This record gives sequence, structure tokens and C-alpha cells, in this order.
Amino acid sequence: MPKYILLALLIFTAGAIRAQQIDVGADIRNRAEYRNGFGTLMRDTSEAAAFITQRARLVFDYRDKNLKLRLSPQNVRVWGDVTTNSRFDIGNSFHEAWGEAFVNKYLSFKVGRQELDYDDQRIFGSVDWLMQARSHDALLFKVTPDTIHTVHIGLALNANKETNFKENYLVPQYKALQFLWYHGQFKNTGLSFLLLNNGVVYNNAGKDKIAYSQTIGSRVTHKAGKFSGDAATYLQSGKINVNNVNTLYLAAYGNYKSAPSVSTGIGFEYLSGKGNTDPSTDIKSFNPFYGTNHKFNGYMDYFYVGNHINSVGLLDVYFDVAYEKNKFLIRLTPHYFQSAAALYAAGVKQDSHLGTEVDITLGYKLLSNVSLSAGLSQMFATSSMEVLKGGNKSNDNNWGYLTVVFNPKIFSYTDKKNDTQSEQQHGGREH
Repeated sequence: MPKYILLALLIFTAGAIRAQQIDVGADIRNRAEYRNGFGTLMRDTSEAAAFITQRARLVFDYRDKNLKLRLSPQNVRVWGDVTTNSRFDIGNSFHEAWGEAFVNKYLSFKVGRQELDYDDQRIFGSVDWLMQARSHDALLFKVTPDTIHTVHIGLALNANKETNFKENYLVPQYKALQFLWYHGQFKNTGLSFLLLNNGVVYNNAGKDKIAYSQTIGSRVTHKAGKFSGDAATYLQSGKINVNNVNTLYLAAYGNYKSAPSVSTGIGFEYLSGKGNTDPSTDIKSFNPFYGTNHKFNGYMDYFYVGNHINSVGLLDVYFDVAYEKNKFLIRLTPHYFQSAAALYAAGVKQDSHLGTEVDITLGYKLLSNVSLSAGLSQMFATSSMEVLKGGNKSNDNNWGYLTVVFNPKIFSYTDKKNDTQSEQQHGGREH
């Protein structure tokens, strides 16, 4: 990792004299976790896990009149995953490395390893909760005809490595994707539309074939005084492997700010599923693909965080109440979980109620660039959850964490002359 940091410093320092803007920041975070039924119910023969994970990330941003660049090397590790005198560190990577060129004030293109964050991050999200987060190798076109409308068109094509001949793609992710995202902001109402064409390889007679599924839908947000709300719906069709896809997603949420520091909200999510005795080969379970799934359906990650794909789906009805004042935040969120499709065990249909999870979250801004957060969650599972996940509902299934984040701005340089020229050239609007 030191050689990556040195390279980035040389590149950005060399451009400082003619740059409009250079910023260097850091993101150092450590999180201690206690997992006792996280992701699945505890088994009688299992014991709780405890560990500390760490992210060390630098972010180098450069911008001039027509160009933006970002280099973001990072190291992600679990305390103790290598010896104290190890010569090797497997946790090094580049989280982001991209360039964006502004063709004119209406059009730019961005290419390289980059985060894709859209709307509430249900389909595309950076998953910042994970220490490594998520980024894509992609080409992104941005069209901004005015201050109301925005259109993004994204393309990606993946391979194992440089080769002279075609070979099967072995990385467990999409082989190719294309997407179109539109957002319009009409005063207090926002409207988004997303079309994703997701290509995943499957093996046919020893050779790779690509099957494409389509996710299409929209999301609307609205604010009116103390009330804010949103609603979304998506459909999925096409194919995964040789199987037809036919799934549905529905969600709505409303929040009311009853006092300057107090807000309450209620919402639901429905993700279609397939009964575990359904003989059809069709895929009926909605897949949120590349979203920040930890943000949804409870913080204990029982659903859609590396699990629950092609399963019985989910109905999540939740309520939250939050108090936030000055540097302090506390939030309480209970979730009621129910299977969206029928669940059977030994030929007997089970109750659709899977369980109730209660999440408590605390946050405190210790300094301007140092923050603390903590959480405690408890799962009250039913026998149906045992059928679905295994384990024992009678065990004390819970989870807790404590995180400290340092995110200072280390260096900032602005060429005021170039800054003024850029505003005149681009109409004073941020792209």
C-alpha cells in the first residue's frame, strides 16, 4: 500500500500549480463486533464471535476546468489476520480510481473504478457499512440538460485477465451490465426511473453464455412541511441461466418530524419470493443486486446480505423513532418479518411470521472529524425462522457493535483564478 500512496501523492502534487482544486482526505475506522446470532440463528453447538475490523483509506481528489480525478487506496483487515512481522498484507486495494471529463456544461463521462449510488441505494449502493465497501469498473455518461433533469448511462464489461483468446469468466459477479437512470427534481417532489440490464454467465456445454435479466422501476420522494415520504416499485424479468425471471418489489415510507429533534416513521417493504415446495423453474424471488442491503430489513442481516436470494421473499413492516440534537443521535427501529411465499416443513405449511427484530442505534460527534456509533439488536424468532435458517430460536440471538471513525481533511489547495474561469465556462453549476 505505501507505494500506491506515494504514487498518488506524486501525481497530485505535480498538478498542484495548475490545478483548480486538490483535496486529500482520510477515512480511518475501527469497528468492534459481537455476533451471537448475526445473519442466522445460533446453533446449540456454536459460540458467539467477537472481533475488530479496520479500514484505512486515503482519498485524493483533483479538479481543473475540464477534469476530475479520484484515487482512493485502502487497506481493510481484521485485527490479527496476519502476524505482527508479516511481509505480506492481503487487505490492500484501490476502492476508487477514476477520471471524469467534462465535454461541455451538459455532458461528461466518467471511467474507472467507481462507486454507483442511486436513490435510496436499494439497487445500486456503495455499501459503506462494509469496511471494503463496493465499487464497480464502469464507464458512466452523465447528461444534465438543466437544473431539474439528470440522466446517467452506465456500461460495464468484466474479464478474468488479459488474454489472447476467449475464456470462461470465473469471478462470481456479473459479466456485463448496462443501466439508465433518470432523476427529476420538481420543487419538493423527486422522481427517479431505473432500467438495469444485468448479464450473468452460465455454463452451456463447457462454454460461457450470458443470460440477461432486466430490472425496471421508479421511486418518488416528497416533502411537505414536517412530513416526508417515499415510495418505490420495481419489476424484474428476462432470464438467469436458462430460467425465466418474474419478480416484484414494493416499498413505502412516511416520516413526521413532531419536534425539531424528534421524528417518527413507518414503512414497509415487499420483496416477492418463491415457496420452498414450488416445482416451477421460474425465478420468482426479487434480487436487490448491488444495493446497500445492510441498510434495509434489520441490522442483523438475516435477509439479502449474502443470503436469502432465491428464497421465500420477505414482507418487512417497520417503525422508527429518532431523537437527534446537537452531536447526539438515538434511534429505535422494530421490524416485523413475514415470508412473502409459502414455507413448508415435512409437507406442513408453516406460519408466515418469521420473527421480530429490534434495533437500537446511537451516534455521537466527538469532534468535527471524529465520530462514534454503537448499536444493539435482538432477534425474536419464530419456529418458521428455524425452518428457513436452521439454528435455535430459543437461543439468545443478538448482535452489538461499536465504531470510531476519523475522517479529517489532510490537505486542500485551490487556484482561485482557475476556479473563477471554470465557473464561467460551466455556467457556475456543479456536475
